[in-house]
Amino acid sequence: MTLQSLNIRNILSDTSRSGKAKKNIIILFVLHSFTLLFSMLQVPLSLRCLNSVEYGTWLTVSSITTWFVSLDFGLGNGLRNKLSEAFALNDRKLARIYISSTYFLITLIVAVCYAVFVIINNWLNWIKILNVPESLAPQINPLVFFVFTFFFAQFILKLIIYVVLADQKPAINGFFSFLVNLLTVIVLFILSKSNKASLLKVGIFSSSIPMLVFFIASIILFLFYYKDLAPTLKLVKLGYAKNLVQLGIKFFIIQISSLIVFTTDNIIITQIFTPGEVTVYNVAYKYFNIIPLVFGVILTPFWSAYTEAYAKKDYQWIRMSTQKLLKIWIIFVLVILVMLGISREFYGIWTESRIKVPFILSAFMGLYAIIQMWNNIFTYFINGVGKIKLQLYLSSIAGILNIPLSIMLAKTLNWGVTGVIMATSVCMLFGTFLIPIQYYKILNQKDEGIWGQ
Repeated sequence: MTLQSLNIRNILSDTSRSGKAKKNIIILFVLHSFTLLFSMLQVPLSLRCLNSVEYGTWLTVSSITTWFVSLDFGLGNGLRNKLSEAFALNDRKLARIYISSTYFLITLIVAVCYAVFVIINNWLNWIKILNVPESLAPQINPLVFFVFTFFFAQFILKLIIYVVLADQKPAINGFFSFLVNLLTVIVLFILSKSNKASLLKVGIFSSSIPMLVFFIASIILFLFYYKDLAPTLKLVKLGYAKNLVQLGIKFFIIQISSLIVFTTDNIIITQIFTPGEVTVYNVAYKYFNIIPLVFGVILTPFWSAYTEAYAKKDYQWIRMSTQKLLKIWIIFVLVILVMLGISREFYGIWTESRIKVPFILSAFMGLYAIIQMWNNIFTYFINGVGKIKLQLYLSSIAGILNIPLSIMLAKTLNWGVTGVIMATSVCMLFGTFLIPIQYYKILNQKDEGIWGQ
């Protein structure tokens, strides 16, 4: 038996906080390697099923629905932090109360929001909203209805993610992502070979798969693995829900602002230019987003681990973990520079020469990825300890500035779609300097005023 295999066995059997983090990183890295591969395969498969305008339209619809599926009023992240605290105290009943109360609130919110959507959807002109050709009119309205229906269902079903994350088992969530992307690739491959592919079919299948995965996962986990935590009406307590809502509202505002910064790009591009330009933009985005996704695999276990470590005042562990993450960030910056150098050749192979991406767009996509990873190193800690008021203000400012700045750089200054990612990068710079300062103030117990709220 080799020393390497012994080390892996030791890591997998280690139950300490660092051991859990390492174990989850190893499993997540394997799962996300395949997830990234499947995600990359979806681009050429989608382009075989759809032309560039149809694919750009689908990407834009996906962006809009992402707004809604992500806007859980901050209750998901609030639940994650409160559950982490309950698990640290080994209080399973308290954990179940938080879970039951959150499921109740989210179900109530979804019911109201979906009813409103069904009513107003009849008066919305999606052809104009999406700026698509009239020839797509027969598919657009049913596409939007089914996609929104599936995404609303995810509001409730995806809460299982926060339960496993709070339990410091992000590898389970990684398996969900792996399964969703694998099934999506299989469906797209079948559609591409059937000669019956359409925008409507691609949209319905792609959006229904995550809902089905979360539905089956919730049943299995709550019936077997988390049986003592399964939500029940008997343990719905609005008093406890108040604590979730207070923290959740802050996360909610941050989520809204982040969505404006990160998910309005497709909508802005399709309105200023055409859905075809959305395809060009997203090819570059998906390529350079590989590295932040991989970095996210490494970061994922740390959110709840930071919550536990801070509750136990283990500041040394937090400092050592951050130092390691900064070293990894430097390595990934170098990887992005290499990716930029070979980007043109990679696009040609990946899209089968269907899409041409300007070098300047690739360069700013690389810069965006670098800034995003840096910010996330410190944001994960801030989110884990729940002192997010400064982040709330910074995110709000970025959310307000992003759309007008994107339009100014893309259209007024004639930077094209490159101006959109430039605006996003500029908006992210607020946190790039201030959030690390807050991190150091908290660890040195000098977080007075807004720094500690």
